[in-house]
Amino acid sequence: MTAFDTGFPSVRQIQSFIKNKTPIEIGLMTNKTLEGVVKWQDQNCLSLVTTSQEKILVWIQAIAYIRYR
Repeated sequence: MTAFDTGFPSVRQIQSFIKNKTPIEIGLMTNKTLEGVVKWQDQNCLSLVTTSQEKILVWIQAIAYIRYR
């Protein structure tokens, strides 16, 4: 089992998105985009609540980029 390493800057950045409820855009490897707020993360997935209140579990490997302001 792989430990969740909060020492990585990317993990800390996503944790700050969760804490601050920062709206983000996730670009997927399929060229689809999702917009919403991250509720939690683990070493494999992010839980995203979209702007239309849809709950989506996104595998980390499927993410091409995350855009935020």
